[in-house]
Amino acid sequence: MEKKRGLLITFEGSDGAGKSTQIQLLQEYLREKGYQVIISREPGGTVIGERIREILKNPDFQEMSPVAEALLFAASRSQHVAEVVRPALEKGYIVLLDRYIDSSLAYQGFARGLGWKKVMEMNDWATGGLLPDLTFFLFLGGGMGLKRKEEYPTDRFEGGGVELQERVIQGYRELARLYPQRIVTLDATMKTQDIFGMVKEKVEERIRQKGLTSET
Repeated sequence: MEKKRGLLITFEGSDGAGKSTQIQLLQEYLREKGYQVIISREPGGTVIGERIREILKNPDFQEMSPVAEALLFAASRSQHVAEVVRPALEKGYIVLLDRYIDSSLAYQGFARGLGWKKVMEMNDWATGGLLPDLTFFLFLGGGMGLKRKEEYPTDRFEGGGVELQERVIQGYRELARLYPQRIVTLDATMKTQDIFGMVKEKVEERIRQKGLTSET
């Protein structure tokens, strides 16, 4: 299978749950400890991926079918893995991603009704079977993510409203049940530093398990 590589850590959850904040804190912490770290996001992360992101987020495209949506996410992800993620891992870097495969499983697999196994098969092909070493799901219920972001322009996903977001959350919860060794659920209503303390603990544990060493 894959040769020994770096570490792939992903952050999932509703928009407004604090993923970007935790990623920035973790990046700073790991770099201070001497690790090579890159951060990226999905959909996007490459020139091609960012073009696809514009289509996916555009509120003018509400008529997009769930299958078309899933295929566009997979296309963006395939390019991202080939161009950014896998090369970094092969160099021994720690890669921090704002969303990855679990977003597609939660949104298209569960919330859009395509079935998580079918969406997983699509993404397994798109990424060459690259799964995260560790995933953090920042949980916000009751549409709180949308409420936190209500001052911003609405994109196509936020246009789905609280009902869509609740189905997505249920999808993430089911994924956490299916992959308990990989997915860690965190209460996003907690204080930022309290959440980060839990993130650090889990990341350090996974670094030890992988035998990853820093440059210091």
